[in-house]
Amino acid sequence: MTKTPHLHQLLPHGTPMVLIDEMIDVGDEHIHCQVTISENNLFFNPQTRSIPGYVGIEFMAQTVAGWSGYQAWRNNQSAPIGFLLGSRRYDSDYAQFEEHNVFDIFAEKVMENNGMAAFSCRIEHQGTVIAKSQLNAFVPTEQQLDQMQNRNHS
Repeated sequence: MTKTPHLHQLLPHGTPMVLIDEMIDVGDEHIHCQVTISENNLFFNPQTRSIPGYVGIEFMAQTVAGWSGYQAWRNNQSAPIGFLLGSRRYDSDYAQFEEHNVFDIFAEKVMENNGMAAFSCRIEHQGTVIAKSQLNAFVPTEQQLDQMQNRNHS
């Protein structure tokens, strides 16, 4: 049996944009990741010793990207580049994520069709849901990505 790569190997992001720490569980329709709030995070505010609550959307988006990277890895492909198209009703009980706290991020696939996908996401702290949203994402094919890049260089 092949060991699943570390989450950071499944993301198309590089340092310092990787904001989440670990993948706890992943399957065909779901993923569970974790982040421990620390000063190593790009959005960490040293005065408040926290990360703004709105960064939770990016925690969710990177969790979805981890799911996508895992699906690609299973098919012997590299992690695809994806685009967060938007979120629906990001609702958070936290104005900021405090240093040293551990947050669990969950994403469940709602639908996927022709590179478009919707995920129901939530963030929990000690088993209590503290943020939730539905994220809509697009993963272009290599051909579509090439067309987008060439269009921008014309």
